[in-house]
Amino acid sequence: TSARPSPLLWDLPEAAGALEAAPSSSAGADSGLRQELSGLTGAERRQMVLDLVRAQAAQVLGHTGGEAIEPGRAFRDLGFDSLMAVELRNLLTTHTGLPLPATLVFDHPSPTVLTDHLLTELVGDLRQDSATPVPAAGGVSDEPIAIVGMACRYPGGITSPDQLWDLVADGVDGMSPFPTDRGWALDGVGEYAPVGGFVHDADSFDAGLFGISPREALAMDPQQRLVLEAAWEAFESAGVDPRSVKGRGVGVFAGASSSGYGAGMHLPPTAEGHLMTGTANSVISGRIAYTFGLEGPA
Repeated sequence: TSARPSPLLWDLPEAAGALEAAPSSSAGADSGLRQELSGLTGAERRQMVLDLVRAQAAQVLGHTGGEAIEPGRAFRDLGFDSLMAVELRNLLTTHTGLPLPATLVFDHPSPTVLTDHLLTELVGDLRQDSATPVPAAGGVSDEPIAIVGMACRYPGGITSPDQLWDLVADGVDGMSPFPTDRGWALDGVGEYAPVGGFVHDADSFDAGLFGISPREALAMDPQQRLVLEAAWEAFESAGVDPRSVKGRGVGVFAGASSSGYGAGMHLPPTAEGHLMTGTANSVISGRIAYTFGLEGPA
């Protein structure tokens, strides 16, 4: 597909110029890089190719170094457009000697995913590499479930398992006055108890960390936001980099109940398109799997 004309792209002068400038694959570059990789372990090979991809992506975007390119972030989110994608393909073709298609960046949408593809093309099936860890067969475990990481959000300002343990051990509760930042009419609250169990920081959500736009975050049930934060923290609690699990067969199972979020709300027109998925409990497990790139059941 690298040499096949694209009617859509060829109608654009800039794109046509980029495609015409596409370098042919170089056997010298190919063999040279393969020779360098052959003397490295699997982890070293992967790091070397990832460094190459990040350096070339940084050059296309005008950054001074590859450290500005987040490995797990989508090229689209990094600022790539169609012309930049072709330019990156051209640079990688020059450095690897591989015949790469013009759709390379769209077929492999992040530096990490693209690195795995290039490694497969350069050195074959990495699963056969002796340096790649192989799951131990082991015997039958008498512990069917092991908890290796935890995270939580509870009323009373509880944001970690340690805080939850302290609350239980001290025999206190998590009751607090009604929040004042949720648009609730509190004038008539005198007929009811003036306190309740509230997660007061439910509105504090770093949408950009999860690749979510501010308007989509506004249309998301707080349960979806909280469970994304808790999932991130659970990985960290287990000593696992949340960005390192992409592509793994990890399952996600979530329980949720209807909160009524979104009912009667007057959202900006730009956010209304996200309201259906943002308030559906059925998408919570899928949202976690999609965000972290998990490929197990969800």
